[in-house]
Amino acid sequence: MADIVIDDIISRFRVLGTVVTARPFGSGHINDTYRIITSSGNNYLLQKINHFVFKDIPGLMNNLVNVTQHLKEKLKATPGSDPEKEVLTLVENTNGGYFTIDAAGNYWRVFLFLNNTKSYDQVLTEKQAYEGGKAFGRFQALLSDMDTGLVIDTIPNFHDIEFRLANLDKAIAADSAHRLSKVSSEIEFINERRTEMGRILQLGRDRLLPERIIHNDTKFNNVLLDEHDRAQCVIDLDTVMPGYVAYDFGDAIRTIINKAPEDEPDLDLIKINIPLFTAYVKGYLKQTVKFLTETEISSLIDGMLLLPYMQGVRFFTDYLNGDIYFKIHSPWHNLQRARAQFQLVKKLEEAKETLNNIILKTWQHEIL
Repeated sequence: MADIVIDDIISRFRVLGTVVTARPFGSGHINDTYRIITSSGNNYLLQKINHFVFKDIPGLMNNLVNVTQHLKEKLKATPGSDPEKEVLTLVENTNGGYFTIDAAGNYWRVFLFLNNTKSYDQVLTEKQAYEGGKAFGRFQALLSDMDTGLVIDTIPNFHDIEFRLANLDKAIAADSAHRLSKVSSEIEFINERRTEMGRILQLGRDRLLPERIIHNDTKFNNVLLDEHDRAQCVIDLDTVMPGYVAYDFGDAIRTIINKAPEDEPDLDLIKINIPLFTAYVKGYLKQTVKFLTETEISSLIDGMLLLPYMQGVRFFTDYLNGDIYFKIHSPWHNLQRARAQFQLVKKLEEAKETLNNIILKTWQHEIL
């Protein structure tokens, strides 16, 4: 991006100094992010928000303001906490808002850059897994008393499995890419689990699970760690919206417990790592045990199975539709991704009793 454009955008925000350097930053796939260093020596993150993914930018930004303010107020009352390091800080624009629109209709925002932090795309140690669980658990705990009416759905039906399965059924009926004839085993796998995978939604409808404000994208690289590999700040808050805690738990486990890539073609390499799971659970429940209900605890294992199943359904649907949503590297890439996710579901099902016992024993230990 031309420096003159970045200079113009940055000048619309209350930053100290003028732009000295502006370099692409991070590994995110949705928004374009730049690290800005100004003449005053201050560091900022400039982001172009993907308004094709997020349709209501004012609503999204209002979410971020409400959530970060709530987090900071809670941390101010917590001894030993530093809200400015542990929560993202939005920079106001010169009109008192928090985003600006350029001549091409792109939306931009600015955060303070958190110095001396790092993130990892893959969990390699039990300590890292523990810190990830602690970070997302604390995030949920701090938001557990926030009114869900203060945030909108930035991506409607994001973790609604009935919505995802309905989209799949449309793709099967249309067979627009003429790929249906060779995927009968995948369809059978999905259909065998439809009822079971609707359990969390049904518990919510029956008012047995409370709807809370959750992160909805609990990849490990959405946790910033300090120089000692201790969790410092949860980032990427664009998908923060109402949901069930099991969704966050399940998505974290989906990306932490399996060391094979999300699109691993050799299904025999997809295995679950029990020590990493145990470490994550310990970190997570240490932060959440005081507010989670017993039904929420029992739903965690359902979330663990649901999230890889749902991600597999999404990949499989896109494959049947001719690869119109996810970026692919081959004509079979989405099918390969779906098969890898379904294999992970199978492995988790095989270990379900063991994994659930780890959850329950850890929970019982924490409540004593």
